[in-house]
Amino acid sequence: MQKFLFDLFPIILFFIAFKIYDIFIATAVAIIATLLQIIYVYLKDKKVEKVLLFNGVMITFLGGLTILLQDKMFIMWKPSVLYWCFALILLFSNLFLKKNLVQMALGKQVELKNKFWNVINWYTSIFFVLLGFINLYVAYNFSEDTWVNFKLFGITGLLFIYMIFLGLYISKVGKG
Repeated sequence: MQKFLFDLFPIILFFIAFKIYDIFIATAVAIIATLLQIIYVYLKDKKVEKVLLFNGVMITFLGGLTILLQDKMFIMWKPSVLYWCFALILLFSNLFLKKNLVQMALGKQVELKNKFWNVINWYTSIFFVLLGFINLYVAYNFSEDTWVNFKLFGITGLLFIYMIFLGLYISKVGKG
């Protein structure tokens, strides 16, 4: 739970800054919070997970464009680009490098046959692709305020629901 809250830290600060100021200040706050997160993790562990570094690059680049060009669509696209990159990385590593990153992440806690890990990898990739499209749907069809609320509560809720379904799937196939 502590890691989950730590991971949400920049999003929560983005949300608060948006409610007090605007999307441009919120974006700057999210960039700073993410960079501070990376520095903290590096000082604590002497290494930083690639996902956090990649997110840091994405928020700095797209958030920087948002602030520089005063165009909120760059920051609104960021979650979609991030999720689509995750999906591509999962698929590419599984298909071409023969490495199942989901299995590498969860395999110490869960023992499954390779075919089930491959199914989970596909499900996760599809989920990330859909999540990216849902994010853009909300960004283009609803107000900025609705998108910010969706970014914190909706995406987090969808991730939580996906984890529940994943847990149910693992409990089902793990017995066989």
